[in-house]
Amino acid sequence: MSKKPTLLLLFDVLSLILIPAALILILFFTPVERVMGPVQKVFYFHVSAAWAGMLGFIFAGVAGAGYLITRRQTWDWLSLSAIEVGLVFGLIAILSGMIWAQPIWNTWWVWDPRLTTTAIMELIYLAYFILRSGLDTPEARARLGAVYAIVSVGTVPLTFFSIRLFRTIHPVVITTGGEGGAFNMSPRMLLAFFISLAVFTLLLADLVWHRYRLAELQTQNKQEA
Repeated sequence: MSKKPTLLLLFDVLSLILIPAALILILFFTPVERVMGPVQKVFYFHVSAAWAGMLGFIFAGVAGAGYLITRRQTWDWLSLSAIEVGLVFGLIAILSGMIWAQPIWNTWWVWDPRLTTTAIMELIYLAYFILRSGLDTPEARARLGAVYAIVSVGTVPLTFFSIRLFRTIHPVVITTGGEGGAFNMSPRMLLAFFISLAVFTLLLADLVWHRYRLAELQTQNKQEA
């Protein structure tokens, strides 16, 4: 495998520094929400993890289209990597949401439209790996994976807009109407929120890049064996 790129090394360093920094910012800089109390601070990482997971799934669909157009194996590695990392972020979003829900809703889980569509989205992308494993050749796996990634990306907007399309008890982060579509948060909350989104986006790029390099190495080892 080629030497680690300088930009990837920079991503590694920034991720190691900024993740703890964001946690400190959330714990000690943001105010305690009056109604929900300290548990509201889970929200920053919860939303950021969901954002990163959905972004990973969208990127996987784009990479899938890239494979169908070019038939280059690198696009398949990118799509595979983005889905795998996206699933991890999606799981973090679900688990952190459950941590928030237990003291607020007095239950770990309810079949709310947002929660249900998120769970379905995760299961659909888990099936991606089951379907790939049933095919023998890399070309067949890449072709099916590309089509599946493109079709499955439709679950992302459905999940994102589910709190607008259906009756839900899930909190709406971005308000409309009287609030003019602005975030219903204080300036310090907003700052921490956007920093958290940026940090998780950086972490997503870092992990996808590492997973891509691993897929490249695995392919090289199989060819040399």
